[in-house]
Amino acid sequence: MNRTCVSCLKSLVIFLNFLCWLCGAFVVAFGEFQMMHSRYASLITSFWPIYPANTLVVTGTIVTCVCYLGVLGGLKENRCMLISFFILLFILMLVELAMGCVFLVYNREIDTFFEKDLTRSLEIYKHSGPDSNMTIINDFDAVQHLFSCCGVHSVADWEGNVPISCCTEDPCNSVPQPNWQEGCHKKLRDWFARNYLSTGAGVVTMFIIQFVCLCVTVPLFCHFSRRGLGYQ
Repeated sequence: MNRTCVSCLKSLVIFLNFLCWLCGAFVVAFGEFQMMHSRYASLITSFWPIYPANTLVVTGTIVTCVCYLGVLGGLKENRCMLISFFILLFILMLVELAMGCVFLVYNREIDTFFEKDLTRSLEIYKHSGPDSNMTIINDFDAVQHLFSCCGVHSVADWEGNVPISCCTEDPCNSVPQPNWQEGCHKKLRDWFARNYLSTGAGVVTMFIIQFVCLCVTVPLFCHFSRRGLGYQ
């Protein structure tokens, strides 16, 4: 392999890994933003991995660390770093595929967890005093107001004690109070589905970049091995 080809290959490895590192850093930042502005964490506690924010932060952090190793390996022409990067990235890609399969296979079970947690939160809300369980109360009110829904399945879940967050008017001055009729379970389920669609598109894009990184790392590592370079 001539020097020009090696130089181009090395630059491509560094560029792709740097691009992947930037994507990982952006994913972490976006996940943190969602965590800070999300109002659903206290309502859904049984299966925390279904939060898009958690998935983004964990995946982005791992990708950032692994791709940083790839950038250093390319810059320093270090075989140890490159082979470590190759192995870690390959494992990461397998984990990403496994996670995708788990979410596809256990989609209905996740929806069941989702429904049970919302029902539990609603029961806590109904039996709470004026100054107790304020986090759940505020979050449930925020969800009902934001998604224009009421209760878990319908307004009947409140058994007559309907909170003002279910009111269709703002400000709510009408008597009797006009309420949203559709439950929040369906609205939130659709919202999570849309989030996972966009998250999935980002993961697929990153997966393609990672695969290309693996492909171009192999010939560069082989060249360093033949020349006896890379363990300084």
